[in-house]
Amino acid sequence: MNPRDRSDFCSRNAGFTLVEAVMTIVLTGILAGVVAVFVTVPVKGYLDMARRTELSDIADSALRRIARDIRAALPNSVRVAGGCAGGLGTTCFLEFIPIKAAGRYRETGPGDFLDFTAAADSFAAIGPGVDVLGGDSMVIFNLGIPGSDAYAGSNRRLLTTTGTGLGNVAFAGGVFQFASPARRFQIVGGPVTYACAPAANGELRRYSGAGYTFDPNQSPNATPPAIAPVLLASRVTFCRFEYQAGPTQGSALATLHLSLTRDGETVSLVHQMHVNNVP
Repeated sequence: MNPRDRSDFCSRNAGFTLVEAVMTIVLTGILAGVVAVFVTVPVKGYLDMARRTELSDIADSALRRIARDIRAALPNSVRVAGGCAGGLGTTCFLEFIPIKAAGRYRETGPGDFLDFTAAADSFAAIGPGVDVLGGDSMVIFNLGIPGSDAYAGSNRRLLTTTGTGLGNVAFAGGVFQFASPARRFQIVGGPVTYACAPAANGELRRYSGAGYTFDPNQSPNATPPAIAPVLLASRVTFCRFEYQAGPTQGSALATLHLSLTRDGETVSLVHQMHVNNVP
């Protein structure tokens, strides 16, 4: 091979030139930019959808939990307080007395019947037996008015018998002022309070259990109970609890508003339910 042929061979097998390398980098950058434009939008949409789904699931679960509790509440025991009428930037409180068991009492003989003239008595429960724990009370004909208010204790008596499947229960603490037209009685424990504080800590909390006693006020205190709560939702930016009595004493409408915010995006849900207040 002569020297000229050797030179042509080497030139044909040489690497990229600087211009070719720069052009390759520029074209690769343009292609990457084009691909990024098309990929960014679906990725951002996916992240937004995942964030909205998470917020909606948290808010929906919290509202359904409250609604389930309210449906099992003692008639005429639901009450609201705090900034529920204003909503934004205020703390709302919703309180009620949950029913643990219920039945019908025997009002006349034969058999053990409820004596409305006795301050302490026992009676036979009609129907399935009831479960009673220490500290449970019995409520009869709760109307939420003076003389028939479970919070004030006028129609709530401490049970003196405990056990499971009881067919006969006993109480002490005073004479019942009003009889139930349907001869119903309810077994209750302590009250439950939901506190929603978007301005303070952005949390929705549930307070219940030992240490939480009945408050005879007409509405919940505007301060959380001094017991450990259960956290239902965080990132709360708005909440409002509304409770409106119906045209009759036996019905009411509860409306729950809850908004959660994350990364500048807000999800707001509203849940309504009819409340049966027939005592």
